[in-house]
Amino acid sequence: MGNPDVLSLLAPSARTLLTLGAVLGGLGVALGAFGAHGLENLAYVTPDRIATFRTGVLYHLVHALALLVVGLLLLQGIDARAAGWLFVAGIAVFSGSLYVLVLADLPIMGAVTPIGGVAFIAGWSLLAWRVWQGVAV
Repeated sequence: MGNPDVLSLLAPSARTLLTLGAVLGGLGVALGAFGAHGLENLAYVTPDRIATFRTGVLYHLVHALALLVVGLLLLQGIDARAAGWLFVAGIAVFSGSLYVLVLADLPIMGAVTPIGGVAFIAGWSLLAWRVWQGVAV
């Protein structure tokens, strides 16, 4: 376990990111269920668009789990807060843009999606760096 002073500093962020991970995980499951059972009822949704929606859900769920990992690392004294917030941004921008693309039939949203992908990549890179460094605060 880490330094008690470090843990007292990181605990509020851990609580926030763990809660966000859990809430976003539940939302991802709900969106996945909608994608599996509701999208085909929309006349303009093609099989390709269903696949696009599923990609959004997959990345959403993977990064919700990553938020839980970040929260647990914070409780161990490893300051990975920035990685966590990059994952949140990635879910909002990457997955969110794919959801809007499909649900609102706005193909232009595909131009926004890579920005979220960059946030995911930056988050994973930063997470790897912070873990490699160990207790960083």
